[in-house]
Amino acid sequence: MSATTTETGTTYVPAAETLGAVLAPGARPQRPSALSASITFGWRAMLKIKHVPEQLFDVTAFPIIMTLMFTYLFGGALAGSTTEYLQYLLPGIMVTSIVMITMYTGVAVNTDIEKGVFDRFRSLRIWRPAPMVGYILGDMFRYAVASLVILVVGLILGFRPGGGAVGVLAGVGLLIAFSFAFSWVWTMFGLLLRSEKSVMGVSMLVLFPLTFLSNVFVDPETMPGWLQAFVEVNPITHLVSAVRSLMGGTTDTGEVTLVLISGAVLVVVFGTLTMRLYNRK
Repeated sequence: MSATTTETGTTYVPAAETLGAVLAPGARPQRPSALSASITFGWRAMLKIKHVPEQLFDVTAFPIIMTLMFTYLFGGALAGSTTEYLQYLLPGIMVTSIVMITMYTGVAVNTDIEKGVFDRFRSLRIWRPAPMVGYILGDMFRYAVASLVILVVGLILGFRPGGGAVGVLAGVGLLIAFSFAFSWVWTMFGLLLRSEKSVMGVSMLVLFPLTFLSNVFVDPETMPGWLQAFVEVNPITHLVSAVRSLMGGTTDTGEVTLVLISGAVLVVVFGTLTMRLYNRK
């Protein structure tokens, strides 16, 4: 340690060796792997739920309300029996409820940007997509909770899946996998738009036509021709058909394959766009 004398007294300046010993007492830690970094950010999202459990309201109360409301509102009119209609409706309601809450991934991204947390993420020596993947991994827990809630309510009301436990698990697994891919759309909007209200507004503008103009509530054959044309190319229609076939024990391989291909395309296209925006942010 050296000392310098000034007009106000003596100032001690630590030697470079001393600073090095204090600031870097050991070997520099290795850069975490892509998997480790992604899981860490996923755990961060889970901790948010732990400290603010009200975040689970949209994956518990909302699905229950949706299931009860549409079962008893349309069941008697469309199928003559709420129990019979429930066999057709429940897989669709499960898809609708979970696809609707994928938008909160984009809201979470936008909120962290506004708070300045993203500036810290960008300075870390980690795999670049890790924060984005972490958001979605955390939300996958929410999707699983929503699926379980809807299934329990459905079983209480009289839903009996023909595919048994295996079919239900396969259907839920396919739905969560597609939701993981679909969430990349909202991470892009979370980076692109200026406020969380804008993200929610755009999300609703996209999600409402996709979920309600589909085969969730009624058979598309009962719709006008021009509407059938849209419903038939709607990705949510194919997702509902795939999940419904798995849960019903009549697996439609073509629909399942189409959903998996659609999910892969969503990840490639919107994952790439998301990372470009992230790197320029």
